[in-house]
Amino acid sequence: MINKENLTQHISQQFNVELEEVRSHLLAMGGLVEKQVNDAVIALIDADSGLAQQVREIDDQINQMERNIDEECVRILARRQPAASDLRLIISISKSVIDLERIGDEATKIAKRAILLCEEGEAPRGYVEVRHIGDQVRKMVQDALDAFARFDADLALSVAQYDKVVDREYKTALRELVTFMMEDPRSISRVLNIIWALRSLERIGDHARNIAELVIYLVRGTDVKHLGLTRMQEEVQGSKKNS
Repeated sequence: MINKENLTQHISQQFNVELEEVRSHLLAMGGLVEKQVNDAVIALIDADSGLAQQVREIDDQINQMERNIDEECVRILARRQPAASDLRLIISISKSVIDLERIGDEATKIAKRAILLCEEGEAPRGYVEVRHIGDQVRKMVQDALDAFARFDADLALSVAQYDKVVDREYKTALRELVTFMMEDPRSISRVLNIIWALRSLERIGDHARNIAELVIYLVRGTDVKHLGLTRMQEEVQGSKKNS
Protein backbone atom coordinates (compact mmCIF):
# COMPACT_ATOMS: atom_id res chain seq x y z
CA MET A 1 0.00 0.00 0.00
CA ILE A 2 1.31 3.48 -0.86
CA ASN A 3 1.23 6.49 1.47
CA LYS A 4 3.12 9.73 1.95
CA GLU A 5 5.78 8.07 4.06
CA ASN A 6 6.86 5.33 1.66
CA LEU A 7 6.47 7.61 -1.37
CA THR A 8 9.74 9.33 -0.50
CA GLN A 9 11.83 6.28 0.47
CA HIS A 10 14.28 6.36 -2.43
CA ILE A 11 18.02 6.13 -2.64
CA SER A 12 18.02 9.11 -5.00
CA GLN A 13 16.87 12.32 -3.32
CA GLN A 14 16.45 13.84 -6.78
CA PHE A 15 13.91 11.14 -7.63
CA ASN A 16 11.97 12.09 -4.49
CA VAL A 17 11.96 15.72 -5.62
CA GLU A 18 10.78 14.82 -9.13
CA LEU A 19 7.90 12.68 -7.84
CA GLU A 20 6.77 15.34 -5.38
CA GLU A 21 7.00 18.09 -8.00
CA VAL A 22 4.87 16.30 -10.58
CA ARG A 23 2.31 15.43 -7.90
CA SER A 24 2.15 19.06 -6.74
CA HIS A 25 1.75 20.22 -10.35
CA LEU A 26 -1.22 17.87 -10.73
CA LEU A 27 -2.83 19.29 -7.59
CA ALA A 28 -2.19 22.87 -8.74
CA MET A 29 -3.87 22.09 -12.05
CA GLY A 30 -6.73 20.51 -10.13
CA GLY A 31 -7.18 23.63 -8.02
CA LEU A 32 -7.41 25.79 -11.13
CA VAL A 33 -9.91 23.41 -12.75
CA GLU A 34 -12.03 23.36 -9.58
CA LYS A 35 -12.16 27.18 -9.64
CA GLN A 36 -13.05 27.08 -13.34
CA VAL A 37 -16.06 24.85 -12.60
CA ASN A 38 -17.19 27.06 -9.73
CA ASP A 39 -16.84 30.25 -11.78
CA ALA A 40 -18.68 28.74 -14.76
CA VAL A 41 -21.67 27.84 -12.60
CA ILE A 42 -21.71 31.30 -10.98
CA ALA A 43 -21.45 32.96 -14.40
CA LEU A 44 -24.48 31.03 -15.65
CA ILE A 45 -26.61 31.64 -12.56
CA ASP A 46 -25.69 35.34 -12.26
CA ALA A 47 -25.75 36.00 -16.02
CA ASP A 48 -22.18 37.28 -15.75
CA SER A 49 -20.76 37.21 -19.27
CA GLY A 50 -17.46 38.75 -18.12
CA LEU A 51 -16.82 35.92 -15.67
CA ALA A 52 -17.88 33.39 -18.30
CA GLN A 53 -15.32 34.82 -20.71
CA GLN A 54 -12.61 34.51 -18.03
CA VAL A 55 -13.48 30.82 -17.64
CA ARG A 56 -13.08 30.32 -21.39
CA GLU A 57 -9.73 32.13 -21.44
CA ILE A 58 -8.30 29.97 -18.64
CA ASP A 59 -8.82 26.87 -20.79
CA ASP A 60 -5.60 27.48 -22.73
CA GLN A 61 -3.64 27.63 -19.46
CA ILE A 62 -5.15 24.34 -18.31
CA ASN A 63 -4.33 22.69 -21.64
CA GLN A 64 -0.71 23.84 -21.31
CA MET A 65 -0.53 22.49 -17.75
CA GLU A 66 -1.73 19.11 -19.02
CA ARG A 67 0.99 19.05 -21.67
CA ASN A 68 3.68 20.06 -19.16
CA ILE A 69 2.69 17.40 -16.62
CA ASP A 70 2.50 14.74 -19.32
CA GLU A 71 6.04 15.64 -20.41
CA GLU A 72 7.24 15.42 -16.80
CA CYS A 73 5.75 11.93 -16.49
CA VAL A 74 7.40 10.79 -19.71
CA ARG A 75 10.79 12.13 -18.57
CA ILE A 76 10.53 10.33 -15.23
CA LEU A 77 9.53 7.07 -16.92
CA ALA A 78 12.44 7.34 -19.36
CA ARG A 79 15.10 8.33 -16.83
CA ARG A 80 14.08 6.50 -13.68
CA GLN A 81 12.24 3.42 -14.97
CA PRO A 82 10.19 3.36 -11.74
CA ALA A 83 8.82 0.13 -10.33
CA ALA A 84 5.81 -0.86 -8.22
CA SER A 85 4.16 1.99 -6.30
CA ASP A 86 6.23 4.71 -8.02
CA LEU A 87 5.08 3.44 -11.41
CA ARG A 88 1.46 3.47 -10.21
CA LEU A 89 1.90 7.07 -9.08
CA ILE A 90 3.19 8.20 -12.48
CA ILE A 91 0.44 6.28 -14.32
CA SER A 92 -2.24 7.72 -12.01
CA ILE A 93 -0.98 11.26 -12.52
CA SER A 94 -0.70 10.91 -16.31
CA LYS A 95 -4.28 9.62 -16.52
CA SER A 96 -5.72 12.05 -13.99
CA VAL A 97 -4.50 15.09 -15.92
CA ILE A 98 -6.54 13.90 -18.90
CA ASP A 99 -9.68 13.90 -16.75
CA LEU A 100 -8.81 17.30 -15.30
CA GLU A 101 -8.35 18.73 -18.79
CA ARG A 102 -11.75 17.34 -19.79
CA ILE A 103 -13.35 18.83 -16.68
CA GLY A 104 -11.90 22.14 -17.85
CA ASP A 105 -13.45 21.57 -21.28
CA GLU A 106 -16.88 20.97 -19.71
CA ALA A 107 -16.53 24.11 -17.57
CA THR A 108 -15.76 26.04 -20.76
CA LYS A 109 -18.93 24.63 -22.35
CA ILE A 110 -20.96 25.84 -19.35
CA ALA A 111 -19.38 29.28 -19.73
CA LYS A 112 -20.40 29.29 -23.39
CA ARG A 113 -24.01 28.50 -22.37
CA ALA A 114 -23.84 31.34 -19.83
CA ILE A 115 -22.84 33.78 -22.58
CA LEU A 116 -25.65 32.56 -24.85
CA LEU A 117 -28.18 33.03 -22.04
CA CYS A 118 -26.89 36.55 -21.47
CA GLU A 119 -27.57 37.25 -25.15
CA GLU A 120 -30.94 35.45 -25.44
CA GLY A 121 -32.36 36.27 -22.00
CA GLU A 122 -32.48 34.04 -18.96
CA ALA A 123 -34.24 30.68 -19.03
CA PRO A 124 -37.55 30.40 -17.13
CA ARG A 125 -36.45 27.26 -15.30
CA GLY A 126 -33.40 25.22 -14.32
CA TYR A 127 -31.18 27.54 -12.30
CA VAL A 128 -31.92 25.83 -8.98
CA GLU A 129 -30.88 22.52 -10.52
CA VAL A 130 -27.69 24.03 -11.96
CA ARG A 131 -26.74 25.47 -8.57
CA HIS A 132 -27.50 22.23 -6.73
CA ILE A 133 -25.79 19.81 -9.12
CA GLY A 134 -22.97 22.32 -9.62
CA ASP A 135 -22.26 22.32 -5.88
CA GLN A 136 -22.33 18.52 -5.85
CA VAL A 137 -19.87 17.98 -8.69
CA ARG A 138 -17.52 20.73 -7.50
CA LYS A 139 -17.37 18.92 -4.14
CA MET A 140 -16.68 15.66 -5.98
CA VAL A 141 -13.74 17.26 -7.81
CA GLN A 142 -12.47 18.77 -4.56
CA ASP A 143 -12.73 15.46 -2.69
CA ALA A 144 -11.09 13.50 -5.53
CA LEU A 145 -8.13 15.91 -5.43
CA ASP A 146 -7.99 15.76 -1.62
CA ALA A 147 -7.98 11.96 -1.85
CA PHE A 148 -5.05 12.18 -4.27
CA ALA A 149 -3.18 14.60 -2.01
CA ARG A 150 -3.67 12.38 1.08
CA PHE A 151 -3.56 8.94 -0.58
CA ASP A 152 -7.02 8.39 0.89
CA ALA A 153 -8.76 5.41 -0.73
CA ASP A 154 -11.81 5.73 1.54
CA LEU A 155 -12.47 9.31 0.44
CA ALA A 156 -11.93 8.26 -3.17
CA LEU A 157 -14.50 5.49 -2.71
CA SER A 158 -17.04 7.99 -1.39
CA VAL A 159 -16.53 10.14 -4.52
CA ALA A 160 -17.17 7.15 -6.77
CA GLN A 161 -20.29 6.25 -4.79
CA TYR A 162 -21.63 9.81 -4.91
CA ASP A 163 -21.51 9.82 -8.70
CA LYS A 164 -24.67 7.68 -8.64
CA VAL A 165 -26.48 10.44 -6.72
CA VAL A 166 -25.47 13.05 -9.29
CA ASP A 167 -26.55 10.81 -12.18
CA ARG A 168 -29.95 10.30 -10.55
CA GLU A 169 -30.52 14.01 -9.89
CA TYR A 170 -29.40 14.92 -13.40
CA LYS A 171 -31.96 12.52 -14.91
CA THR A 172 -34.70 13.93 -12.67
CA ALA A 173 -33.85 17.52 -13.65
CA LEU A 174 -33.73 16.53 -17.33
CA ARG A 175 -37.23 15.01 -17.20
CA GLU A 176 -38.66 18.09 -15.51
CA LEU A 177 -37.08 20.50 -17.98
CA VAL A 178 -38.18 18.50 -21.02
CA THR A 179 -41.74 18.51 -19.65
CA PHE A 180 -41.54 22.27 -19.15
CA MET A 181 -40.37 22.81 -22.75
CA MET A 182 -43.27 20.73 -24.05
CA GLU A 183 -45.69 22.92 -22.09
CA ASP A 184 -44.02 26.17 -23.19
CA PRO A 185 -42.38 25.77 -26.63
CA ARG A 186 -41.28 29.44 -26.62
CA SER A 187 -38.77 28.57 -23.88
CA ILE A 188 -37.08 25.72 -25.78
CA SER A 189 -33.96 27.56 -26.94
CA ARG A 190 -33.18 29.03 -23.53
CA VAL A 191 -34.01 25.89 -21.53
CA LEU A 192 -31.83 23.83 -23.89
CA ASN A 193 -28.87 25.95 -22.79
CA ILE A 194 -29.61 24.94 -19.20
CA ILE A 195 -29.93 21.28 -20.19
CA TRP A 196 -26.56 21.35 -21.96
CA ALA A 197 -25.00 22.99 -18.90
CA LEU A 198 -26.45 20.25 -16.69
CA ARG A 199 -25.09 17.64 -19.09
CA SER A 200 -21.63 19.15 -18.72
CA LEU A 201 -21.97 19.07 -14.92
CA GLU A 202 -22.96 15.39 -15.05
CA ARG A 203 -19.87 14.67 -17.15
CA ILE A 204 -17.69 16.55 -14.66
CA GLY A 205 -18.98 14.16 -12.01
CA ASP A 206 -17.97 11.23 -14.24
CA HIS A 207 -14.43 12.61 -14.59
CA ALA A 208 -14.18 13.16 -10.82
CA ARG A 209 -15.15 9.52 -10.37
CA ASN A 210 -12.41 8.50 -12.83
CA ILE A 211 -9.83 10.38 -10.75
CA ALA A 212 -11.17 8.73 -7.58
CA GLU A 213 -10.79 5.30 -9.20
CA LEU A 214 -7.18 6.16 -10.06
CA VAL A 215 -6.55 7.08 -6.41
CA ILE A 216 -7.82 3.64 -5.36
CA TYR A 217 -5.53 2.05 -7.96
CA LEU A 218 -2.62 4.14 -6.68
CA VAL A 219 -3.16 3.33 -3.01
CA ARG A 220 -4.41 -0.27 -3.19
CA GLY A 221 -2.76 -1.48 -6.38
CA THR A 222 -6.03 -2.72 -7.90
CA ASP A 223 -7.58 -1.43 -11.12
CA VAL A 224 -11.22 -0.81 -10.11
CA LYS A 225 -12.30 1.07 -13.25
CA HIS A 226 -14.62 -1.63 -14.56
CA LEU A 227 -15.76 -2.98 -11.20
CA GLY A 228 -19.17 -2.18 -9.73
CA LEU A 229 -19.42 -0.10 -6.58
CA THR A 230 -19.89 -3.18 -4.40
CA ARG A 231 -16.69 -4.80 -5.68
CA MET A 232 -14.89 -1.47 -5.43
CA GLN A 233 -15.90 -1.16 -1.78
CA GLU A 234 -14.70 -4.71 -1.12
CA GLU A 235 -11.33 -3.91 -2.69
CA VAL A 236 -10.87 -0.77 -0.59
CA GLN A 237 -12.07 -2.17 2.71
CA GLY A 238 -10.66 -5.63 2.16
CA SER A 239 -7.21 -4.25 1.32
CA LYS A 240 -7.35 -2.10 4.44
CA LYS A 241 -8.07 -5.10 6.63
CA ASN A 242 -5.21 -7.05 5.07
CA SER A 243 -2.66 -4.25 5.27
